[in-house]
Amino acid sequence: MKVFLATGNKNKVKEMKQILADTEIEISSQADIGTFPEVVEDATTFTGNALKKAREFGQHTKLPAIADDSGLVVEALDGQPGVYSARFAGEDATDEENNQKLLDSLKGVPMEKRTAYFSCAMAFVTPEGEEKVVQGKCEGRIALEPKGEGGFGYDPLFIVDDYEQTFAQMGSEVKNQISHRANALEKIKNFLVDWKVSK
Repeated sequence: MKVFLATGNKNKVKEMKQILADTEIEISSQADIGTFPEVVEDATTFTGNALKKAREFGQHTKLPAIADDSGLVVEALDGQPGVYSARFAGEDATDEENNQKLLDSLKGVPMEKRTAYFSCAMAFVTPEGEEKVVQGKCEGRIALEPKGEGGFGYDPLFIVDDYEQTFAQMGSEVKNQISHRANALEKIKNFLVDWKVSK
């Protein structure tokens, strides 16, 4: 069975292929098709954006499609940056600019009140209109300064509960086992295997 993964992120495609390697599910991605729709992620929730992407790419490719939307939720900032995680400091903001805005926003907030979590909504949509959404979550705190050289986005600032390291310090192998996306991917994998059997 072929499923389209609606992302231009090569790391996400590689991760998904690894997780589904022991199944008969084949992943196709944007690299396998010529043109693809430009999806405006204007929903107010991670679930809304994930569903929007999966629906539009599913219609375009005529394949079952998977899409995710994820971001950082900081409780002391009333849930910010949330769905605006990638553009917290502006539309074309760099990771460094987003991280600096986050640190500035939390200036003076003590460690015990810097609780946060990464959230991932992953949607599966078929051309026939079947839809399934799963959620992944990873809890932690925001560091007082960036730590670690690996990862991307807010990884240098996110200290994972029970590990006392940032995502950027622990390396991709460990991160890819415990992250919000890994959590959601495992759930979608289990769903896909059951879904395929039922067909």
